[in-house]
Amino acid sequence: MKKLIYVFLLSLFYSPAHATLNVFACEPEWAALTQELVGDKVNIYSATSALQDPHRIEARPSLIAKARRANLVVCTGAELEVAWLPVVLRESGNTSTQVGSNGYFEVADFVKMLEVPTRLDRGDGDVHAQGNPHIQTDPRNFLPIALALSQRLAQLDSSNAAYYQQRLTTFNLQWRAAITKWETQAAPLKDVSIVVQHKGFPYLNAWLGLKEVATLEPKPGMEPSAAHLSQVLNTLQKQPAKMVLRAAYQNARPSEWIAERAHINAVELAYTVGGSDKTKDLYGLFDDTIARLLAGVK
Repeated sequence: MKKLIYVFLLSLFYSPAHATLNVFACEPEWAALTQELVGDKVNIYSATSALQDPHRIEARPSLIAKARRANLVVCTGAELEVAWLPVVLRESGNTSTQVGSNGYFEVADFVKMLEVPTRLDRGDGDVHAQGNPHIQTDPRNFLPIALALSQRLAQLDSSNAAYYQQRLTTFNLQWRAAITKWETQAAPLKDVSIVVQHKGFPYLNAWLGLKEVATLEPKPGMEPSAAHLSQVLNTLQKQPAKMVLRAAYQNARPSEWIAERAHINAVELAYTVGGSDKTKDLYGLFDDTIARLLAGVK
């Protein structure tokens, strides 16, 4: 009899109503945003790190196992994870997190997408039909995403809905204040001409007013050849730039080659949480980004 009572109580404790949500975040920025909104109420797993190219991830068994236990999948969308996420979701067998379900959340649905192509051709390289997916470089994008994500969390975990609302309110106040600070600090960057290694910075450019004059990749996702880099160098003789930007996960050689010959600074940006020692959360990410850009124009 005592054993039956014990089993009954145990089943209540571990019933779905009392279970902690498991969140599978495709990229570190969405793991970090979720953390801001949930505190210690949710288990969060980031499927990728800042030193990995999110376009090219292997659908490993460990990822599939994590997705199998997830209650919510939070990903960029806009085809950023198209090479691996569909396999992970399918192989997980988790019906509650498939595309179209309440347990599947794409952040790109809640921001205005830039660089939406007017045509689609495989010969143009790694072009995304819904627009450029690298939305995490503009902190303003996190505000509508945070609202929608908080609402989804409350829908899946109604017992903590008030807590999530309180966390959202706090985040909005602190994040808006931080954006004001960053924009003040970044004022000297307006209209500064830059080169980028990959077409990964349009949202950063739009936010800070940076002027992109050249791209090292001849096509998105294609490593630049020596001949193409020489063409970029010729372009920079006519349209000088102050610095060349790359993400922490990218090969440094092309940007350093250009920087040395064009006599400009090569700037490595963390690009997401964990991309440098100072980017342990979202606030650190943008503190570090602004500091590195300002150093790059000196």
